[in-house]
Amino acid sequence: MAAHRKPHRSPHRKPQRNPLAGPAARTAATLALAGAAAGAAGGLAHAEPHLTPAQIKARVDALYQQAEAATEKYNGAKERSDTAREALDALRDRAARSTEQLSASRAALGSFATAQYRAGGMDPGLRLALTSSPDAYLEQAALAERVGDRQARAVADVRRRIAGIAGLRAEGDKRVAELEERRRELLRHKSTVRDRLAAAERLLARLTAEQRAAYERGTAEPARADRSGRDGGPAAAPGSRAAQAVAYAYGALGRPYVWGATGPGSYDCSGLTQAAWKAAGVSLPRTTYTQIDAGRRVPRSQLAPGDLVFFYSGVTHVGLYIGDGRMIHAPRPGAPVRIAPIDEMPFAGATRVG
Repeated sequence: MAAHRKPHRSPHRKPQRNPLAGPAARTAATLALAGAAAGAAGGLAHAEPHLTPAQIKARVDALYQQAEAATEKYNGAKERSDTAREALDALRDRAARSTEQLSASRAALGSFATAQYRAGGMDPGLRLALTSSPDAYLEQAALAERVGDRQARAVADVRRRIAGIAGLRAEGDKRVAELEERRRELLRHKSTVRDRLAAAERLLARLTAEQRAAYERGTAEPARADRSGRDGGPAAAPGSRAAQAVAYAYGALGRPYVWGATGPGSYDCSGLTQAAWKAAGVSLPRTTYTQIDAGRRVPRSQLAPGDLVFFYSGVTHVGLYIGDGRMIHAPRPGAPVRIAPIDEMPFAGATRVG
């Protein structure tokens, strides 16, 4: 066997250096990392450009509007979820009662079966021959026939109840699936609201304290106008119920905005109007896009205190009109219930209820 030979290397050739080692490689790596860091910084700068206070406020307004639209969808989904849960609970109650009735029907059927077993299948002619009183036998036969009819009805009743319970269970399965879908819908809208509010908060953090205070103040009227109004008092409402709704809204001034809230400690926009009219004895639906259809539409030129005023093309915000071109509304997070002009947002329509 031939001895193992080392590969021949020319004495005039220098050994090749690993291009991935040595000072040159370290220098290249350093430059590459620096370039990557610069690129990352450039990307960050592109993602977070310098914005003027006006641009920040415009973006925050848009985020709050998106959050409010998602809030109204959340409110609608919660209302549907509550309805589905109530329907499922009622269905379960019906199923429980039907099961109890089925148990009673089965017990009655069992008593019939026991009586038949004890009677023992004796031929009717033989029983007639053996009885000392034919009249008594005929009476017993008539009674047995009636018992047979009752037994047939009991069997039919058991079958009907079993079929009914099966139907209730199938309907219950559908309700459970519907409730689960409503739960997922709630989570989607809740996630959207939280994402938009978090993005708005990040932008607001870039403002100075004075700029942020000015933004939060917005077009709200001074506190001294909250109770008295511009003309010395609230405008007259067209009816006692409208007056009660307006009075409730005045009483809610200064309460915080909390999405999904209906009072009395906090409100979102449709929660405030729903609570105000509830205090007046009128039940309004939960969301802006259902409240707008809860009464008679009125043109802007004929607004009266107590009317519901709606804003944006998607009808995503609502306030309670109080006269003189003003409303009481729950604006957004960080801005409590307050009086503001109806001109501060794009007008979408108005409804008169009560």
